[in-house]
Amino acid sequence: MGLLDKISRVFGQNTPDKLNYKEDLLSSLLVMAWVVEARDPYTGGHLWRVSRMSRLLATDMKLPAADISRITIGGFLHDLGKVGVPDQILNKRGPLSDEEYEVIKTHPDVGWRMIASHPLSSLIEASIRSHHEKPDGKGYPRGLGGEEIPMDARIVGVCDAFDAMTSTRSYRKGMPIEKALSIIQDNLGCQFDQAIGERFIALGQAGALDHIVGHSDEGIPLHECAMCGPTLVIRKDQHAGNHAYCRSCSGEYKIDEKDGKVSVEMTGKMGRPQDLEPDVDTDLIARVVKDSVQELVI
Repeated sequence: MGLLDKISRVFGQNTPDKLNYKEDLLSSLLVMAWVVEARDPYTGGHLWRVSRMSRLLATDMKLPAADISRITIGGFLHDLGKVGVPDQILNKRGPLSDEEYEVIKTHPDVGWRMIASHPLSSLIEASIRSHHEKPDGKGYPRGLGGEEIPMDARIVGVCDAFDAMTSTRSYRKGMPIEKALSIIQDNLGCQFDQAIGERFIALGQAGALDHIVGHSDEGIPLHECAMCGPTLVIRKDQHAGNHAYCRSCSGEYKIDEKDGKVSVEMTGKMGRPQDLEPDVDTDLIARVVKDSVQELVI
């Protein structure tokens, strides 16, 4: 089954009059974002984690339901513009040069241009375009500061940075939750919004983020490739006997399950080209859409 066939499962085979317009609009965007994320084997689950933490933080702030849903979707879509970043930069096994970092800094505006004519663009512009702005005005792409930065972006921004710090990359291991929270604490008011950052730190200290960090879906932790680290994403629809593949080294793993606990075991084989195709997690996308679509004002 090709990628387009897999994507079509999000929309089903119903006739247009049976489709939910709002769900289709959201699904089209989330599928695009998922495919962009699939280019980097070390960011598996990043969009789900940022979306989930953004929802948790917005809920803790007691925002209206429509705002929570909008921020949840924005968290999933914030990195859409990374489709414009070349693979040799996106997947570089080491720190970026100044020139490469300048390329990375284009992704918020690239993402915004991609969805500017989409019917939902006004809802998600802030999260996509401004999640790297900083209260001290030293962020990008526009150098916004303080209250100039939309609330959605301030929420998604702290969740995005936290996930980047606690996630493993090809050249470094993810840091412990406590260390990442202390870095946020040290940068309140300059890199992170003071009030929002304090709420996020409180959630982390209370253990509310433990079930999200290092996971690719609710209750499903990333699994370790023996060569590459935590790059194995297991979906809810995969069971014992199925196979998972490292998108970095192509290694094949067999999924096992005992007493409700999932594990993986190397088979010694390498994935075939068809095994390594991006496989859209349609169930996860459908759940994110279902959790948000009712409250969105479209």
